Amino acid sequence: MKTPILSLKAALVPLIILVLLLTYNVTVFGDDALSGSNQFILLVGAAVAGLVGIKNKVSYGQMLHKVGENLQSVTGPILILLLVGALAGTWLLSGIIPAMIYYGLQIANPSFFLPACVLISALVSLATGSSWSTSATIGIALIGIGKALGLPMGMVAGAVISGAYFGDKLSPLSDTTNLAPAMAEGELFTHIRYMLYTTLPSIIITLIIFVILGWGFATTGEVDTSTLSVSIREKFNINLWLFIVPLAVILMIIKKTPPLVALFVGTLLGGIFALLFQPQLIMELSGNPILDFSTTYKTILNSITVATQIQTTDPLLNELFSSGGMQGMLGTVWLIICAMVFGGVMDAIGALHTISNAFLKRAQTTFQLIAGTAASSLTVNLTASDQYLAIVVPGKMFAQAYKDRKLAPENLSRTLEDAGTVTSVLAPWNTCGAYQSGVLGVGVGEYFIYAIFNWISPLMTLFYAYFKIKIKTLKVY
Repeated sequence: MKTPILSLKAALVPLIILVLLLTYNVTVFGDDALSGSNQFILLVGAAVAGLVGIKNKVSYGQMLHKVGENLQSVTGPILILLLVGALAGTWLLSGIIPAMIYYGLQIANPSFFLPACVLISALVSLATGSSWSTSATIGIALIGIGKALGLPMGMVAGAVISGAYFGDKLSPLSDTTNLAPAMAEGELFTHIRYMLYTTLPSIIITLIIFVILGWGFATTGEVDTSTLSVSIREKFNINLWLFIVPLAVILMIIKKTPPLVALFVGTLLGGIFALLFQPQLIMELSGNPILDFSTTYKTILNSITVATQIQTTDPLLNELFSSGGMQGMLGTVWLIICAMVFGGVMDAIGALHTISNAFLKRAQTTFQLIAGTAASSLTVNLTASDQYLAIVVPGKMFAQAYKDRKLAPENLSRTLEDAGTVTSVLAPWNTCGAYQSGVLGVGVGEYFIYAIFNWISPLMTLFYAYFKIKIKTLKVY
């Protein structure tokens, strides 16, 4: 199918209208914008693009065909997202996620408190795939401990946020980690491995800075995480055998097992380990005093598919020990589908080709292309006020440009995460900034400078691009 020739002015009309509508929509709906309104706005943007296409003699059939191709390309990522939700459910029920949190809490030490905040938050976020849940639970507890030690609240909040976004960025359970390669037309675990090149140096620098900062404060009091630890032990049978499951999944990933297979096996193993190590919890959730086949089957299947809420004696843990299962991923799946509709229509009318070519003319080097991508993600974070859109919009806009430059999709997906995911929390009006500030009780202005990982990450990706470090190219046959 021949790509239609479209002027740059006409190509930008749907994109500009989309950004303006999304910006207004977020101001109206706030955190609830992802519940459906943003998704519909993407369809409105697709409709505007369709009108531009019709005016330029692009048929409805051509647009629908391209939308179908786009949706087909994200079949794998959508299935991965659903399995991620399933995995999170069985890993919670089996005690795997609680065990990670439990052992993470044991490293809290007064003389090492700030870097410990980073490490604990990173561990919890890696385990849960959510920076928001991490901050709302362990983050609040660490803020309280930091206050008792006489540390500046902005500093503690910055450490918590740095660790939380490190874990969120690398966790295969994270929706943004799945969304970025989906937009770049890449593969999940390849994306995660490629992110390590910029993410590990960023977190190492972050830890070094927090170690130095910690030396400058004389702390008083003692770190007490015993209440949280006791609450976890009261509800779960915690032991090191539970780590067999995540280690098995990690081993499969290292052996380059297809992601769908690795996640499916991890989900099944989580269900088996729930039966082996948490039978009392299964009975409690089922409301049946007897552990029989039907109640066990139902409880495990519910953890895979729908919401699971485990009540403990600590209210902080109650929010953390909840999972939406496959159902909890449907909002992100919905967003991806609507983004693919918008991207498909934009592609069919030739808008993405025109924008890509115009940008490529100005971006003469790989560094300029990556810098432009990072700037676009940051701009969307500041205007549309949403980290998901900071991945979706630049991802669809620049995917073709990276192909034309023979750059692997991992370059694009890594840049989207380094500049899009992590910077969202630095803007007070962004949903992430507003959420973190509200939950932790610390203003964005207070923690901004101390959210070290979040502003080092985009600088690191630019550093790698400028010096041509780990810039993967496509093989030409």
